[in-house]
Amino acid sequence: MESLSFENVKDQIGFCGIWCGSCLGGNGAIHELTTRYERIIKQSQPALEKYAPKEFNFETLMKQLVYVQAMPSCPGCRKGGGDPGCKVRLCALNRSVTYCSECEQLSTCKNFEELEKSNSKIKEDLIEMKTKGQAALMNKWMGELKAKWPHCLLLCDSAIE
Repeated sequence: MESLSFENVKDQIGFCGIWCGSCLGGNGAIHELTTRYERIIKQSQPALEKYAPKEFNFETLMKQLVYVQAMPSCPGCRKGGGDPGCKVRLCALNRSVTYCSECEQLSTCKNFEELEKSNSKIKEDLIEMKTKGQAALMNKWMGELKAKWPHCLLLCDSAIE
């Protein structure tokens, strides 16, 4: 079952080429996981209390889980979410480009330095999207995520149509 959060971002790619459906802040995974975790803890608390360190406070944990569940899901940078100071987004908006792959200065762009720390091929992905299309890039992201997290709750084969 897809979450409403995932439904909102599943077809969205940011200016930078990141597929918003892969983001835990936007796809609903954090909310889903904390909801499940809360349910498991409530069901198991009496048994867990026998093994937990004396300093561990289940009441505090449960409050924190509620706070996490109350956090709003990011709608993606194209819909007003994400980091308001994102250099990539600000530059793309300033240049009036749909994707950074449209910019002739992409290969030398310094705005990607932070993103390249975790995804060294992000610029290559953008260029590939330009030639192969958005669906191909989302499928590539999906494959990489499935390989990295094969038991991911929200990402499934039917996510991309």
